[in-house]
Amino acid sequence: MLQDVSFTAKQGEVTALIGPSGGGKTTVSRLAARFWDVSRGRITVGGQDISQIDPETLLGVFSIVFQDVTLFNNSILENIRVGKKDASDEEVLAAARLANCDEFALKLPQGYASVIGENGSELSGGERQRISIARALLKDAPIILLDEATASLDVENETKVQGALSRLLEGKTVLVIAHRMRTVEAADKIVVLSDGKVAEEGSPADLLARENGIFRRMTQLQSASAGWTIK
Repeated sequence: MLQDVSFTAKQGEVTALIGPSGGGKTTVSRLAARFWDVSRGRITVGGQDISQIDPETLLGVFSIVFQDVTLFNNSILENIRVGKKDASDEEVLAAARLANCDEFALKLPQGYASVIGENGSELSGGERQRISIARALLKDAPIILLDEATASLDVENETKVQGALSRLLEGKTVLVIAHRMRTVEAADKIVVLSDGKVAEEGSPADLLARENGIFRRMTQLQSASAGWTIK
């Protein structure tokens, strides 16, 4: 449960939500897109209370890339077109190329016409994520909600997905749920959520400088674990 959470994600900036599991990060992202409604308080987009905006209209200003990608037993092309249903094949393919989908789609017997199975069962996690990013690129919404899409990927796939994400995020207002501290180094602002409250807020440099701070401790722990070896 969130308690007295208040912060502003500024237009054109990257705002990262971090903190221990169960701290409220995912809840904030779902509330922002109005998957759920708040019981008190309010959330605004461009100064307008989102409870007063038609849900379909509101979702039109968001592109959402979460870890759990929903795909359909259809072609790669049609799965990407979900981002903009009236898009031409040329528009879909342009978004696919920007998301690095060519690398796997063109190796399949039918290319982008290849059917990928229920929820993309024929594809790897990294390939599914790149389809999700292609959808978001095709939609070209001004606000990006990103539940760190690379958290469960191996290093090779993470690199490919990060390249696609960098194209997606250019010039957008971004709210990212971060699990790896190194991915928020370039964020404009970090909001640390713990036990449903804002525990810390500031730039990465500001929070790293805080002795006994949560962000600093999480960064140190992840840096230490990166050097672990099995002997």
